[in-house]
Parts: sequence; structure tokens; C-alpha cells
Amino acid sequence: MKAYFLFSIAALAEIAGCFAFWAWWRLDKPVWWLAPGMLSLAIFAGVLALVPSDAAGRTYASYGGIYIVASLLWLWLVEGRLPDRWDVGGGLVCLAGAALILFGPRG
Repeated sequence: MKAYFLFSIAALAEIAGCFAFWAWWRLDKPVWWLAPGMLSLAIFAGVLALVPSDAAGRTYASYGGIYIVASLLWLWLVEGRLPDRWDVGGGLVCLAGAALILFGPRG
């Protein structure tokens, strides 16, 4: 559960940081939007490093599923676009994959 909590915080920080760049580049927001975006991306990297795992690559792979679901929540809650059934189905498949990677038995 600690991993999922950290993944959720990391995803929020990564999406917010990337959105700051998107907003500056694509939505004509002022350049100062980049400063909190960079800080948010640094927080993302630091939080992701706290996930208890024996391998960075496994951590990043399992984080991918959480990131996808968080991105769909961002689409809905921040951008005001309701995810469709394909978004939801794909997100559930990604969560299942993340769980397999993170919690699968290792021998």
C-alpha cells in the first residue's frame, strides 16, 4: 500500500509539472509557469525514489500503470473531459499490469 500511495503522489507531481510546460507551450501561459513545473518534476523524482523496491526499472514499470490512471483523472478533474469506456478499460488493464509487476512472486 505504501508503494501505491507514493506512486499517487509521484503521478500528481509529474502530471502537474508536465502540464505546466504544456500550458506555457500550448496554452500561451506566462514563462513563470515553468518554475513550479520544474519544482513539481523534482518532487516527482524524489518521491518515486522512495518506493520500496529492489530495482529501479521494476519501480518505473509498475509506476506506469498508476501514471496512466492519474492522467485519466487529470483529464476529467482538471481538463473537464470525461474519460470514455476505452479510457477506463485501458486504465484498469494498466493497473492490473502494475500490480503484477510490483507484487508478482520473485524467485
